[in-house]
Amino acid sequence: MFRSTSLRLATLYTAVFALSVVVLGIITLFTTRQALSRQVEARIGAESAALVQEYRSEGLQGVIDAVHERDGAVGSLDFGLQGPQGEPLAGRLGATRAPIGWSMESHRDRRGDDEAIRILTVGLPDGHKLLVGDDEERIEALDGVVMRGFGLAFVGVVVLGVLGGYALSGDVHRRLAAISGTAEAIIDGDLARRVPVRGSDDDLDRLALTFNRMLDRIAALMESLKQVSNDIAHDMRTPLTRLRQRLEAGLAAPTEQGLALEGALGDLDSILDTFAALLRIAQIEGGARRAAFQPCDLAALAQTVAEAFSPSAEDNHQSLSLVVERPASVDGDAELLTQMLVNLVENALRHAGPQARIVVTAGRVGRSPMLSVTDNGPGVPEAERERLFDRFYRLERSRSTPGSGLGLALVAAVAKLHGADVSLIPAGPGLEARVTFPEPA
Repeated sequence: MFRSTSLRLATLYTAVFALSVVVLGIITLFTTRQALSRQVEARIGAESAALVQEYRSEGLQGVIDAVHERDGAVGSLDFGLQGPQGEPLAGRLGATRAPIGWSMESHRDRRGDDEAIRILTVGLPDGHKLLVGDDEERIEALDGVVMRGFGLAFVGVVVLGVLGGYALSGDVHRRLAAISGTAEAIIDGDLARRVPVRGSDDDLDRLALTFNRMLDRIAALMESLKQVSNDIAHDMRTPLTRLRQRLEAGLAAPTEQGLALEGALGDLDSILDTFAALLRIAQIEGGARRAAFQPCDLAALAQTVAEAFSPSAEDNHQSLSLVVERPASVDGDAELLTQMLVNLVENALRHAGPQARIVVTAGRVGRSPMLSVTDNGPGVPEAERERLFDRFYRLERSRSTPGSGLGLALVAAVAKLHGADVSLIPAGPGLEARVTFPEPA
């Protein structure tokens, strides 16, 4: 814990706040002292002006009487009156030598102690000097109060900072230890382990949620890899077994070697096509093709595909039509988008049955560009619609038709690469395969 970043940050912030208290205390002490000094000087100046006025109205004796009267009052200022030669005439400051104007002098107080006193010396018209002063005791007392207050504040900030930093560091340490423990458990093979979440929605909670989503994604990919491996092993067994049987038949009957080799080449082409489709899906899911994105006209793309497959549909006694509602354009890879639409059209032609009607639509859903292929065939049971996008998954009634079960998996990969949603919607009868792209910026 003492090597943790959170404790170091807490210590740093405590030091910054403690330094701030010190700086604030110095500023407060300075400004308070200045304000009190101005008050003292204003009071001394007022008393001096009053005594000068007394001299003008009552003469020297009036000033002497006023000095005696004021100098004896408890809590009053200190006064003094000197003759032209500097001889003391009245007041405790009468014997103090001070220049004309403001000065700081050492003076013995009533208790016999030396003290620093602020004095204003004013010259009277006949050469006499009037002295009015006040000691620094109140200012020094206030300095002590301010310093004690800020000293206590400094100690409080340090203590609270240390305790708060230790508590914060302990809490963060425990939560990071939970994340680290989860990672260690996953490294040891426990892929179901997840980081605990408090529900406070703070930074660490959001990190834990992101970490858990990442783990869910990794677990899904691992499961998908396991499923793909099983599917490859299962689906490749049949063509490889058939290939072996053809080759064995060719060896057993030399007169039929040509037919055996021709069949073997067909099986090899089917196997190679399957692996090529797997590699293509992996490349698409890797996002490498995103760098080649450029504006693509969905209407032109749909028209190209529809024109290419119309002869094939007519040969199968099916109809293939194109509907362009509101022209739309998206940023994407034209080759991949064409392959996606080709797979959807081929899927509809293959499984919709004879006399089927297939409609290719390019348009919008709200503001979102859309491509769809709709047929009036037998449709797909609701429980199996989402699984059609899994690799190698095929309906039972489609097992006898050519194909590897990778066409819709490639459609899903292309749609995800373009940030689009692909869905299978009942068309009553039949099925609509719809790809909805994000709204344009």
